[in-house]
Amino acid sequence: MLKAFERFDHIHQAIDDAITLDHDTRKKARIKGVTDKGSAIGIFMERGHPLLIGEILKTECGLFIEIKGQAEEVTTAVATDWLTFAKVCYHLGNRHTSMQIGELWLRFKPDHVLEELAQNYGLTINHTPAVFSPENGAYAKGGHSHSHGEHEHEHEHEH
Repeated sequence: MLKAFERFDHIHQAIDDAITLDHDTRKKARIKGVTDKGSAIGIFMERGHPLLIGEILKTECGLFIEIKGQAEEVTTAVATDWLTFAKVCYHLGNRHTSMQIGELWLRFKPDHVLEELAQNYGLTINHTPAVFSPENGAYAKGGHSHSHGEHEHEHEHEH
């Protein structure tokens, strides 16, 4: 079994494989899974720091595995104007709802109460499965490292 303990937001080397995970799985600190090429993998990360789509894991044996998002059941609500869109984002944010926000659309886990709120503001609801990658939060803070061959270093960033 491959074992991964390190993560990078980018590397300057070829990617060896990928693993496609849904949002709930990416939030876990300990993940047992299978890569897209069929290798068993154990992922061991720091708690409270979900894996992000596009991040790269480095296995103990030196392979680089990219994190990909899996399409899953979500609600996508689409607005036709920015004021209405902002109001719906405000109300959902007040409920501490995890949301992915795009241009005049937002996505959240299926919830009939939240869907009704969005519909009451005139948003169109769509249940097509999609990758769910919600905002991390304005106060989230985390470090990530970059691989530059033999010289690795870490950076602190506010998100």
